[in-house]
Amino acid sequence: MGRLLEGFGVGIISYTVPVYIAEIAPQNMRGGLGSVNHLSVTIGIMLAYLLGLFVSWRILAVLGTLPCIVLIPGLFFIPESPRWLAKMGMTDDFETSLQVLRGFETDITVEVNEIKRSVASSTKRSSTVRFVDLKRRRYYFPLMVGIGLLVLQQLGGINGVLFYSSTIFESAGVTSSNAATFGVGAIQVVATAISTWLVDKAGRRLLLTISSIGMTISLAIVAAAFYLKGFVSPDSDIYSMLSIFSVVGVVVSLFVL
Repeated sequence: MGRLLEGFGVGIISYTVPVYIAEIAPQNMRGGLGSVNHLSVTIGIMLAYLLGLFVSWRILAVLGTLPCIVLIPGLFFIPESPRWLAKMGMTDDFETSLQVLRGFETDITVEVNEIKRSVASSTKRSSTVRFVDLKRRRYYFPLMVGIGLLVLQQLGGINGVLFYSSTIFESAGVTSSNAATFGVGAIQVVATAISTWLVDKAGRRLLLTISSIGMTISLAIVAAAFYLKGFVSPDSDIYSMLSIFSVVGVVVSLFVL
């Protein structure tokens, strides 16, 4: 039951937080602040790996509730999304919320007019999309691209590598598999920080292409190394080299994730 409730909570907050950040952020900072959310997630995972080296899972679960205890009362003090208020027609509340976010000494006239135009434009364009409309390229093409990216990313197998990283490192001959798992979290933080910095400079498609190629090569190295280890004596130098290759493959796959 605990894992079920946690899953509901994480699923809801994983959807609402990026949307809220995008709606309250200034236009010139929207992309960067959106990426910072994912960076914060990887930092949290790394901290969980680090604490897991010293405490049991029960204590770790209790420690995980501490940020939630701080978050709950804090939610009563943050302003509602200005764009959502504008969409709901709450003009006075929308301007007040935006003023609180930008500071009481900031002139928000330009941004208020921009949000009003954006909401009015989206309202005019909004219409119910029927299932038969998906036959039109303007609907089915972006839908296929979006679903394809999400599905293929999950089918790439990176979650299996993450969930069983301790077992993989142990099988590869790493002495402290738990410490190596913490290294996995640290690598994710570094890779996410780099992608956050590059996403607006290099573009999304180039980063997706590079990460996909890197994932393919690294997972192939991991698979080949563990497959060949079954035909090699554990006392041979080749066995040790294959262990190194398997670890390198896991590290590279996590870096390009």
